[in-house]
Amino acid sequence: MTIVYWGIIALLFVIAFIGLIYPIIPSVLFIAAGFILYGVLFGFQPFGPLFWLIQGLFILALFAADYLANLVGVKKFGGSKAGIWGSTIGLMVGPFVIPVAGIIIGPFVGAVLAELIFQRKSFFEAIHIGFGSLVGFFSGAITKGMIQAVMIVYFLITVL
Repeated sequence: MTIVYWGIIALLFVIAFIGLIYPIIPSVLFIAAGFILYGVLFGFQPFGPLFWLIQGLFILALFAADYLANLVGVKKFGGSKAGIWGSTIGLMVGPFVIPVAGIIIGPFVGAVLAELIFQRKSFFEAIHIGFGSLVGFFSGAITKGMIQAVMIVYFLITVL
């Protein structure tokens, strides 16, 4: 059964990484579920207060990376708060409207439309800002992927 339990824990971690490119999946919850499932199945003894403190800080870093990457990506390319909101909404809606490509098209279109409609930017300025939303999304996904990997490695070091 140990192999099955570890397989389920590994599956939760894999789903967390899928959440990097499919943001409707709450990555951090799947990582936390893997930790808690380990505790339930094998015992919580390896997890002291320091473990939970460090993992909690990593969780905060994940949320900050998500927010800041989008903010910096759109702002650096000349976008406004409307562009940030449009990009965020597009990121959530895009994958449902266009299943695979929506993850890229959604934030781009959201930022472009928000800048065109609410900020009255020129078409080319809005396209430039839309590109910035993509840069922010991809840089955020890379950063979050690295943080998640560190969280999992720290977990493995703690329990093995």
